[in-house]
Amino acid sequence: MQPRVTIALPVYNGGATLKLAVHSVLQQSFTDWELIILDDASTDNSLEVMRSFDDPRIRLVEGEHNLGLSARLNMAVDMACGDYFARMDQDDISLPLRLGKQLGYLQKHGEVDLLATNYAAFNDKHEWRGKLSVRLGHEDICRSPWSGFYMPHPTWMGKLTWFKRHRYHSYADGAEDQNLLLRSYAESCFACLDEVLLAYRQNERPLKHKLRARFRYAQSAFASCRACDVCHMAIKVLIVQLAKGFVDMVSSWSPWEQRGLVPLTDEETRYLNSVIEDLK
Repeated sequence: MQPRVTIALPVYNGGATLKLAVHSVLQQSFTDWELIILDDASTDNSLEVMRSFDDPRIRLVEGEHNLGLSARLNMAVDMACGDYFARMDQDDISLPLRLGKQLGYLQKHGEVDLLATNYAAFNDKHEWRGKLSVRLGHEDICRSPWSGFYMPHPTWMGKLTWFKRHRYHSYADGAEDQNLLLRSYAESCFACLDEVLLAYRQNERPLKHKLRARFRYAQSAFASCRACDVCHMAIKVLIVQLAKGFVDMVSSWSPWEQRGLVPLTDEETRYLNSVIEDLK
């Protein structure tokens, strides 16, 4: 029987965190889903962990070659049987109500193509760092496309037909989500729920990784804008990403967990801790 939702979970050397991520899907309150786990030629024990799950709703792809995130996500889109397509990362945790809440919203708001949610950031020690301050409606999310879109990638759920129409591009890996949103926002409808429905593992990234991601986005966005003959947008993208890269360098000395996040309430923290305990 065809599931309502397909969840794509690409994996590359994620053996240490994959079990917790999959368990968070297995414990969803909404149960009419399929989970496609796609290994991207991992060299750790990811395959062993993948094969340990015994649930008919889980489908495995054991990749022999490293293709990258965009290629694996496009593969999952092509394999998907659900009406809606969702994704998460190998080291994140979907909270129990995530799929049900997002599906309910999308069914109620048929004009929305792609829906994100807020998330709570945590580190490998399961210390909570805070949550995002998100933008909710399409106009607000897209008000400055040259600066980026406030749509946390691991929280996405949308119509499968939208993902089939708007493919990921491998040349943008590292900024594949922002590149896809930039290419599609003018003919799409986005929304975001201001509710924490995913726990996002966020350890400090080296400065060079941040700068590489900004360069990759600027490069891919510039190419996309030029292809669409919107050179003014391409120039704005380059200027903004250069400015943000400069800010990254200047602020790299400050505590990372205090940047871009707002504190969780005591009630939210207690709930998140209880979810983690239940999954262990």
